[in-house]
Amino acid sequence: MLPILVTFVVAALLAWLLTRARGRWRVLDIPNERSLHTQPTPRTGGVALLAGAGAGMFTTWQQGYAVADTSTILAILTLALLALVDDRHNLGAGLRLLVQTVVVAALLYFNRLPDTPAMLLPIVLLFLVWMINLYNFMDGMDGFAAGMAGIGFGTYALLAWQAGHMEFALGCAIIAAAAAGFLLLNFPPARLFMGDSGSTVLGLLTGLVILQANVADILPLWLGMLVFSPFIVDASITLAARVLRGERFWMPHKSHYYQRLVQLGWGHRRTVLAEYTLMMACSGTAVVTAGKTIYAQTSIITVWSILYLLIMRLISGAERRKERKHDTLRPAP
Repeated sequence: MLPILVTFVVAALLAWLLTRARGRWRVLDIPNERSLHTQPTPRTGGVALLAGAGAGMFTTWQQGYAVADTSTILAILTLALLALVDDRHNLGAGLRLLVQTVVVAALLYFNRLPDTPAMLLPIVLLFLVWMINLYNFMDGMDGFAAGMAGIGFGTYALLAWQAGHMEFALGCAIIAAAAAGFLLLNFPPARLFMGDSGSTVLGLLTGLVILQANVADILPLWLGMLVFSPFIVDASITLAARVLRGERFWMPHKSHYYQRLVQLGWGHRRTVLAEYTLMMACSGTAVVTAGKTIYAQTSIITVWSILYLLIMRLISGAERRKERKHDTLRPAP
């Protein structure tokens, strides 16, 4: 319990200090036409997340546990540094994607997943790069990305502990605790954003945990995807739709389903609480289904696929009704 407590306290304390930072430590997210927030807000919260997780990992190391290897730590630090530099100098999407790809390729070279055929490594690389950017895309609402990390990694910590993988469980619990400490300052109305230095690292860790849990027989791949499906489904469907419409998909936008709920009038707090409910339902389903037969797991994934289609249809329908109402109330020329 000590590493988890240390992680939470360090993350929360540093997050609080970063809300009061000045000078070079104060990097603001200035609202624009694509933003959901209206006030300039510091976006250096990823530093608090990383510092909290680092303090927790150091504590576990003192207790004789190694929850992360050197190559993973270096990959995390490189992504965080890239994001911090980008916050100040706007490196461009192409350069960021190139560096992310190189970092993931190096990580896979030095820390290859056991029993992974060489022909599947390009798919694994693409998956991890997508998870890095997916998490970054979805970090656009107060309390959203931190809540997903807390619930998702907390679920994996529970499952790994039940399966007897103590180091894996500790690593996931530390990430969840860091997210929870940061969330104290990020819950709506947020006083601090995690920024790319937090979201890209969480994306990489999410992808790695899903893959490693599958290899360790803690949770099958498809159920691991279900745990984080509130992010995976929204980001993937939205990206596919934008590509099909011929839009510049790498540019900021407000067409994710969670953003559309906010614009429908739900607001940050109501939307994020609804998303938390969805996250816990997905995680709870994965926990209950983990030991079931392949048939039962496939049936659960099918049911959730139908539920997601229904949710998306309901949001689109609400938008159409709002637009019709707006057209009705619009004065005639």
